[in-house]
Amino acid sequence: MEFSAETWKPLAATGAEVRFGTGENILRQGDPPTHVSILLSGRVKVLTGSADGTVLLLAVRSPGELLGSVGVIGRHDRSATVVALEPCITRVLAADRFRELIRAHGLEEALLRRTMRRILEGEAWRAELAALPAGPRVARALERLATPGADGLPEVNLDQTEIGQAVGLSRSMVAAALSRFRERGLVRTERRRIVVRDLAGLRALAGSGQRDI
Repeated sequence: MEFSAETWKPLAATGAEVRFGTGENILRQGDPPTHVSILLSGRVKVLTGSADGTVLLLAVRSPGELLGSVGVIGRHDRSATVVALEPCITRVLAADRFRELIRAHGLEEALLRRTMRRILEGEAWRAELAALPAGPRVARALERLATPGADGLPEVNLDQTEIGQAVGLSRSMVAAALSRFRERGLVRTERRRIVVRDLAGLRALAGSGQRDI
């Protein structure tokens, strides 16, 4: 998060508290930008769908994120759906109130930087999907989607179908790649949880460009 702790605190203390259970939609693609949600606890996944029914998983976000700010600032409908991966607590600010706070705290430039960073991340991710073979795609996705776990190791709290949505691959292709990663001691897999045991090794494979890793 680009905002300082001093700035984040008043934003996080503003608005109504709203809780979401696992699997509930926090924001929905195509809805009007009526509000911003500030993620106080829990993790979420960000999805975008196309007209042909294809779903792409764009990111996993952790506490300290602004959700829905791009639509509010641009005054256009939601460009993605945000789903709770676990119980989440948010603060909801009406769009007008959020814009007022951003102006009052002089955060326009910081918010613009954040928005541009997200756009560039998305463009880079789509370019990787077009250029990389299956194995490096999965390795890069694990590196990109991992968040710190309770034991300090990076982990990805997604199933194989969701990882497939992140990289444009079938569940079986993701499963095959994960099997090879396990054999090399790079990851440990559990139900809806992949623990990265060797991040440096995973990064080396992600950048190798090898088709069958």
